[in-house]
Amino acid sequence: PSARARGPLGHSRNVGENVVRAPGLTLAAPGYLDNITAIGPRTVGSPENEVLAVNYLLEQIQAIERESTDAHKISVDIQRPTGSFSIDFLGGFTSYYANITNVIVKLEPRNGAEHAVLSNCHFDSVPNTPGASDDAVSCAVMLEILNTLSKSSEPLQHAVIFLFNGAEENILQASHGFITQHEWAKSIRAFINLEAAGVGGKELVFQTGPENPWLVQAYVVAAKHPFASVVAQEIFQSGIIPADTDFRIYRDFGNVPGIDLAFIENGYIYHTEYDTSDRILTDSIQRAGDNILGVLKYLATSDKLAKSFEYRHGNVVFFDVLGLFVLAYPARVGTIMNCITAAIAFLYLSKKVLQPKTRGKPTIHNLKKFFTAFGVTLISWVCTLVTVLIVAVFISVIGRSLSWYTHFYVSVFLYGTAAAANLVLVHTLAKKFFLKNMNEQYLGDIFFDASLMIWSIALAVVTQMGLCSAFICTLWVAFPLLVKLMIHKEFSQKGATMKFVMMYMLGMFVPYLYMLYLSWTVFEMFTPIMGRSGSEILPDVVLAGFIVVITMILSSYFINFIYLVKSTKTTLITLTAVFVVTLILVCSGIFFPYSSDAANPKPKRVFLQHTSRRFHDVDGNVVKSDSGIWINGFDYNGISHITPHVPEINDTIRTACEEHAPFCGLPWILPVHFMFRKNWYLPAPEIFPRSPLHFKVLSKELMPWNSVRLSFEVSGPSHMSLYVRPHEGSVLSTWSLGDGIPVASLGGDYFVFYSHGLQATPWHFWVELTAPEKHSDGIVSLAIAAHYFFGEDQKSPQLYALLERFPNWTFSSGWSCTYDLFVF
Repeated sequence: PSARARGPLGHSRNVGENVVRAPGLTLAAPGYLDNITAIGPRTVGSPENEVLAVNYLLEQIQAIERESTDAHKISVDIQRPTGSFSIDFLGGFTSYYANITNVIVKLEPRNGAEHAVLSNCHFDSVPNTPGASDDAVSCAVMLEILNTLSKSSEPLQHAVIFLFNGAEENILQASHGFITQHEWAKSIRAFINLEAAGVGGKELVFQTGPENPWLVQAYVVAAKHPFASVVAQEIFQSGIIPADTDFRIYRDFGNVPGIDLAFIENGYIYHTEYDTSDRILTDSIQRAGDNILGVLKYLATSDKLAKSFEYRHGNVVFFDVLGLFVLAYPARVGTIMNCITAAIAFLYLSKKVLQPKTRGKPTIHNLKKFFTAFGVTLISWVCTLVTVLIVAVFISVIGRSLSWYTHFYVSVFLYGTAAAANLVLVHTLAKKFFLKNMNEQYLGDIFFDASLMIWSIALAVVTQMGLCSAFICTLWVAFPLLVKLMIHKEFSQKGATMKFVMMYMLGMFVPYLYMLYLSWTVFEMFTPIMGRSGSEILPDVVLAGFIVVITMILSSYFINFIYLVKSTKTTLITLTAVFVVTLILVCSGIFFPYSSDAANPKPKRVFLQHTSRRFHDVDGNVVKSDSGIWINGFDYNGISHITPHVPEINDTIRTACEEHAPFCGLPWILPVHFMFRKNWYLPAPEIFPRSPLHFKVLSKELMPWNSVRLSFEVSGPSHMSLYVRPHEGSVLSTWSLGDGIPVASLGGDYFVFYSHGLQATPWHFWVELTAPEKHSDGIVSLAIAAHYFFGEDQKSPQLYALLERFPNWTFSSGWSCTYDLFVF
């Protein structure tokens, strides 16, 4: 124990013990983190992001370069790209950026390197937040890794490129500018993207590839504290979670494979003012640094990096086992294992049902009872799901949604007990009325087989769908089948002996332990997301659905015990009592959804935009104008909890949709209109920004094939949104944005997200429409909103005063904007 060994990040490690605090990473990286967040919110285009953060990074990089060894060469470049692309995120939109900032460092052998691995973080933050976890901590870790690698006397085989990108929160713009325009991008063969969906904790590998199993193998070998799941990958890539990362850009526009990691703990304060450096534990930084350094070093010395395209074959199944190690194998191997497991299970079940050993029970009798058990099990699941979802809808309708948001145990006591009680009740009734006078051991045996049949079918279906997550079904088929084969004699003996119970529990230990571990990860990710999922999704229904599914999974091989025990009365009474008491307490409103607890806040998110709108007709005349503070609550509760504190914000000021205007004539910063159909518009004085938007029509040209090209010039703040709606009979055929092919958002309108850094020239663009001959009312409506996220124009006195009145359990983010609609 007294022997000392140096860890890879300069930290001391007791031989045979866990990693202790590192003098390298755990001193420097938190210091980097504190200094970056001390700059304040780093919105794209602000001096804090474009000047202060960039200068700080350059100072640290220069200091690291001075202390580097002769084995390495360090090159630094500041990139300010301009570009445009379309993306199918949030229903589809087009992005345009001008003069944004990337800080890029290349660490390579003294004689140079042909190939490189990329490490990516972003130093910008969303408005009004310090952005410690998202993503300053990743940049701090990257600085310390650069420092550690540069001081090593051991030369690397390949280059490591560190990209500190300055416009990720603007929907992945800076990474696009780098991978499509920078000369170093051509040498990149793989990447590691460092992100956050929470504040601190363990960093989860939730995307890899595409394909390239060798990358997962690199993580398996090199990561000291693994936390990875192909389940998370398939959930994220399904689009269920309303988020995306730079991983998509490198994959789709750079054709480069990679690994996507993110902190997932405490997502309640992600993208809020509470995302501060003091909430990220040193252990989290150390852990992330150990993992990322290990993987980067492995890749930078791997022969496979130079020939990465040769290893691009098939997907990979991967998952960690309680954070101790990672199991990974090719998806094709997984398919073979799944098919063999399912085949053995079906063979066992067919032999069991069609060739009964018990005399006096013909095959048809066993077959009938087997399918009865199969049907009762499915009916119990459906009844449970429907009943619990009805409860969830009732809770939502009476205005008690998210009662569990601060007190998660409430959801377990409310929906978990309801689910368990329903399952027990249905099977108890089946036992009493439909399966009476039957041998208890026979019933227990056949219901076990029914559950095995359901899992075997699920395994076959999920495998056929090509999902790598099918390994979960394999666990729930293989281990129970093994248990059944080992203790099949005890199944037929009367009474559940202690030996039988112990062997049964031991055999089920692996699938149950892993399912509980996976469930914890899923709930840790999804529960906070319900607080920012929009006004249209019923969060109680979503969470109740999750709890029911997990309850059904965990109970699937214990249903048979209902038929082995004499009575379930005590269990039913207990579960029902807990459910009823919890339901009464929830309905009474005793569980307030949000919390202002300084140590563990769980705020309600509200966005407020002080807006001035002007609507012009085809002749350029202003036909309507108004001003107000436009309010969006980020969860299903809307503003119901805010009204008692700010009475003028109530349902009498619900926003009306301007049907003739794209996106209802509202100044959306992103095309999330389908997520927030309930919002409010509080009348307020008109605003007059000191740096107003200037919109100019440069030309109107008649093009071939009866098309019209309209050219525009726009100058304004760093963030603007462009909305386009072709009139009936007109078609937006092409434009100067993205790849030239317009991408419509949900609803059919077109959305363009624009941002610029410092000293950007006016934005020039054109749109081309195919129009009918008669168009007295115009061929297109085009609107533009200017968003003031920082500086003197950000908040009006009225907005300041309103924000001050919001309760302390809210995170209220406010800014000013103008909106102008034109018809051409």
